[in-house]
Amino acid sequence: MDLWSEFSVRIIKYPHPTLRHRSKPLRRVDNELRGMVREMLDLMYAQEGVGLAANQVDLPYRLIVMNVKADPSAREDEYAFINPVIVQRRGGMEEKEEGCLSLPQIFAPVKRSRKIVLNAYNLAGEEVTWELEGMVARVVQHECDHLDGILFIDHLSPANKLAVKQALQDMEAAFRGERQRGLVPDDQLISARLSELETART
Repeated sequence: MDLWSEFSVRIIKYPHPTLRHRSKPLRRVDNELRGMVREMLDLMYAQEGVGLAANQVDLPYRLIVMNVKADPSAREDEYAFINPVIVQRRGGMEEKEEGCLSLPQIFAPVKRSRKIVLNAYNLAGEEVTWELEGMVARVVQHECDHLDGILFIDHLSPANKLAVKQALQDMEAAFRGERQRGLVPDDQLISARLSELETART
C-alpha cells in the first residue's frame, strides 16, 4: 500500500506525541521518498522555515530537509539528509536564538556546537560526510534533535524555560481542545499509525 499517497502534509504542533517519537532509519531511497522530500521542502518554504524533520510532518523517519536561506529559488542551498548521524562536534559552543515550526512564536537562546561532522545519505542513495559550521550546523543539530524526540525547549536554561512556560501551556490547552473536538487521534491510534509507517519503510 502506498501510504504516502494517502498522506496530507502538514506540520504538527507541540505537544503532539509524534514530536517525542524516536524516528527510525529508512532502508531505501526511491521516488516515493524523493516526493516526500519535495513536499517537505515546499511546506517548509510556505512556513518560511529553514529546516524541517520528518516527525514534524507526522512521519517516523530519520529524514531532515533544510535551506538556511529559506528561499525556494536558492536550490543550491537545499539539503535532504537521510539517516543523518552527527559523528563529531567541535569548535566550542555558541548560544543563539532558535525557533521551531512546531512551536510557532516561541523563541529562546540555545547553546550548540559551532561546527559538526555529519554522516548521511543523499537523494541518490550515496553515503556522504559533510563538515558543517555556523547556521547550517545549528539547523542540522536542531533537526537531528527532532529525530530523537528532543525539542529546542529541552535545552533551555531554567530562566528561559520560565519565560516560555505560559506559551507552552497555551499550546497544550489548544491541543487538548483539538482532541476533544476529534481533530487529533488518541495516543493509541497515533502509535499504531506510526508503527504501520515504520513497517512500510524502515
